[in-house]
Amino acid sequence: MRQALDLAEQGRGWTSPNPTVGAVVVNGGRVVGTGYHRRAGLPHAEAIALDEAGEQARGADLYVTLEPCAHRGRTPPCTERIIRAGIRIVVCSHVDPDPRVSGRGIAQLREAGIVVEVGLGEREARRLNEHYLHHKVTGRPWVTLKWAQTLDGRVATNTGDSRWITGEEARAHAHRLRSWHDAVLVGIGTALADDPHLDVRLVEGRQPWHVVLDPFLQLPEGAKLVEKGRTLLLCGCETSTERKRRWESLGVEVRPVPSSGDMLDLKAVLDVLGPHQFQGVFVEGGPTVLTSFLREGLVNRITVFIAPKILGGGKCAVGDLGVSLVSEARKLREAELTPVGQDWCLTGLWGEGP
Repeated sequence: MRQALDLAEQGRGWTSPNPTVGAVVVNGGRVVGTGYHRRAGLPHAEAIALDEAGEQARGADLYVTLEPCAHRGRTPPCTERIIRAGIRIVVCSHVDPDPRVSGRGIAQLREAGIVVEVGLGEREARRLNEHYLHHKVTGRPWVTLKWAQTLDGRVATNTGDSRWITGEEARAHAHRLRSWHDAVLVGIGTALADDPHLDVRLVEGRQPWHVVLDPFLQLPEGAKLVEKGRTLLLCGCETSTERKRRWESLGVEVRPVPSSGDMLDLKAVLDVLGPHQFQGVFVEGGPTVLTSFLREGLVNRITVFIAPKILGGGKCAVGDLGVSLVSEARKLREAELTPVGQDWCLTGLWGEGP
């Protein structure tokens, strides 16, 4: 199962809207086939591993990081392939919450006389697919907040300068995290002040959509983040129809959501992004957007890059959350701290996990 999880990791960020899955076929204590899902529409991990195993799959054991699918989509059901191959035992990490599967895969295998064991490597497998699992259960995207700060919690100087708080290694890792999400989201303030690209340049990876919270459609047409067919502007319901049509003529999608003044309703924002098949959204906004997501309780994971620098002043990453006592402070769950070049990356769960 450890090998299956490592294989699944290789597909991370490439498979959405499908889950990330790895599979290993073992016969007589020897690995005879391996595979992982590479892209949506391509063969699933189980099929690749069984192809490699060939006739050695008969009477073998299959280790897979997610319940095998039991439905026909762009590829045939994996359960049918497993049964035909003559697999003896299937060990899977956990049930797939997709309503088209959700226990049906396991039931079909057991009805065919295959022993099925569930639960090995579950925590690691769920971590790999936290976006997919959350989206299947709630209909909303998994939200990761990310920012880079100094030791004293500053994201920019008093003049607004923030380039660069962290080093190249940390910035490359941030791009890798972008590639694992379906969309990168910022507020109009960040878009105007920093004119970011919001793409994946420093590592190889899938390009995310660019989402801007832009209540009055103030984004200039020449902004670097504007990319035809990959940019979504969320505006207020009362915003000029003429402006919406202008953006749409440029190949930019515009969706109105309820708002109060210059603040969009973030729950409504996620309700728009969920059906858009955005399973994971990477929020890289400024303090106003970060604080708003935290206040609304719409955050699932927080990832902070910390540089060994002190500014002694400047802008804080997060504003007032109404905490008056240290004992009332929320804590990250399952927090992990790892070195990234000369900087550190702290990540942990904030809301409910998958």
